[in-house]
Amino acid sequence: MVHRLSREDACRIALRGQLLTAERPAGIVETIDALTVVNIEPTAAIAPSADLILWSRLGWPYQPADLERLFEEDRAIFEWGGFYRAMTDLALLIPEMRRRPESAQAREWLAANDVFRREVLARLRAEGPLRAAEIPDTAQVSWRSSGWTNNRNSMQLLEMLVLCGDVAVSSRDAGGRLFDVAERVYPSDVPQLTAEDAARERAERRLATLGIARVKSVAQPFEPIDVGEIGEEAEVEGVDGSWRVDPGAPAGADAFVGRTALLSPFDRAVFDRRRLEELFGYEYVLEMYKPAGKRRWGYFALPILHGDRFVGKLDAKADRKAGVLRVHAVHEDERFTEEVRESVEAEIQDLARWLGLEVAGPGA
Repeated sequence: MVHRLSREDACRIALRGQLLTAERPAGIVETIDALTVVNIEPTAAIAPSADLILWSRLGWPYQPADLERLFEEDRAIFEWGGFYRAMTDLALLIPEMRRRPESAQAREWLAANDVFRREVLARLRAEGPLRAAEIPDTAQVSWRSSGWTNNRNSMQLLEMLVLCGDVAVSSRDAGGRLFDVAERVYPSDVPQLTAEDAARERAERRLATLGIARVKSVAQPFEPIDVGEIGEEAEVEGVDGSWRVDPGAPAGADAFVGRTALLSPFDRAVFDRRRLEELFGYEYVLEMYKPAGKRRWGYFALPILHGDRFVGKLDAKADRKAGVLRVHAVHEDERFTEEVRESVEAEIQDLARWLGLEVAGPGA
């Protein structure tokens, strides 16, 4: 069976999977579990990405302190590969942890620094949690890279050991991450899955949260954006190629009730820019890495969702010293109706109140 979907239906399936309907989820763990991953990018022009993602789903009840408690005390969520994940998904990651690191360079470097590795694990076991800066660099062979990791041996080793599952991120604060041995962070009674079973379940969960996805897409380092052959085949009107849809998703498209939302640029709903343009006809580029004079929408513009379509971008910055959310521009991809304008303005006001700020225009 091949599902033949209109673009509207495909968009609604995608948004429903991402919890971007009028019906909001009940709590943080439920949200992270349904989304499978929440990006931890710390750039805080408005708020850190994880906070924006969770606020956009939960609304005003969400508080960053609750996320911190669930991560650091309750251990209901964990960090791996740059994402927060529900601890119930740990079993799905363990087979991948066992095959890390993937590159021959990293495997050879770990082998050459086996004494360094054992020293770091012993120090964490005796003194942890610790920051990377608190780990003496006793590497036998220095890490070589053309990037910022060059010669940063303690941090590089900790990163690799986290990916391998021997070390875990214990907490975060303004100074960054604290690391500990994995057995003090992860539960001991994790179910053991084969690599094949874990990969299939991860793909099934990914399709459920994306709603609709390609069989194959651009490779990602830790969390794919494609799903392989799972789910059911679909074609989208006006879009080339075939898709895979969650088996229960197509029938639910008609019952869609949308809302207005301001999304992080790192939100999984917009992360796959090609899919975003193919399904929604929406062009978006994160411009924080561009020179100011070449930006069209702003340093950290937020995609604006209204109903089942993306309608613009919000260029804003939280000026906490002045106590304001400074709105530089609201870029309209299509001319806003009065109803859309009022909904977007209301959402900006809600964002400001959640941040504890007042809304101010660019000249204020």
